Amino acid sequence: MKLTPLMLFAGSLVMPLLSGCHGLPGPPEDSQELIRPEEQVDFHRLYQQNCSACHGINGTDGPALDLANPQYQLLVSDDSLKKWITGGVPGTQMPAFGESAGGLLTNQQVWALVTGMRTAWAPVDEKYDERTPPYISDLAGDPKRGEQIYTADCQSCHRSEKQRVTNTAYLALVSDRALRTIIIAGRPDLGHPGWNNAAAGYSMSDRDVTDVVSYLASLRTSTPGQPYPEQPKR
Repeated sequence: MKLTPLMLFAGSLVMPLLSGCHGLPGPPEDSQELIRPEEQVDFHRLYQQNCSACHGINGTDGPALDLANPQYQLLVSDDSLKKWITGGVPGTQMPAFGESAGGLLTNQQVWALVTGMRTAWAPVDEKYDERTPPYISDLAGDPKRGEQIYTADCQSCHRSEKQRVTNTAYLALVSDRALRTIIIAGRPDLGHPGWNNAAAGYSMSDRDVTDVVSYLASLRTSTPGQPYPEQPKR
C-alpha cells in the first residue's frame, strides 16, 4: 500500500505518543505518591517541611539553634524535644507544631521528628561528660557575678555589633532556656564554643552558666530596640 502524505503526517503524530508509553504498569514512583499530610511520618520530609527554614537543611547553618550539634543532642532529652516541638518555646519565635497546641503535626509525627534527629545526628564517638552543666538548673542566678564572667570570657567575641548578644532587640527574641543551651552546647556552625571551651583551660560550671544567663536576662527591657534613631526633619 502506498503511503499518502496525509498518512505519513498522522503517523508522525502517533509515534511520539507511543514512545512515551514505555513505563510498566504498577504503583507510581515514591516522589509521586500522594500521602495525606497527617499520615506522613518520614523524618526527612517532615523536617524539610517544618524545621529546615530556621534550623538549617541538615540541622545546622540556620538562623536558629543547630539541632545537629552533637553537644546539644547529648544535652537535651527526648521529652524536652517533644515538648518544644509540640508546644513551641514561649518568649521566642519557635511556634507550636503539635495538634494539641494548635499546630498541624500529630503526636506520631512529632515523635518521628524526635527519633529521626536521634538517628541522624546522635553523636557516635562522643559521650556525655558528667561535668556538663544540666539542661535545667535549680540555682538562683547572680547577675553581678554573671556580668563579671561575661566581661572576662565572652565580651571579646561579642563586642561587635553583629554578635552583640547584649542587644535588647536580640534578647527580646531569645529565651533564657535558649541562652543557657547555647552557652552549654555552643554553636559550632558559628564558631561559638561550648561550656568546656569558654576560655583556655577553663570549663564553665552550672553556677557560671546560670549567672551569665541571669545577667543577660537582666538587660531585657519593655521596649526592646528603643530608643529609635532620630529621624531627619523634612
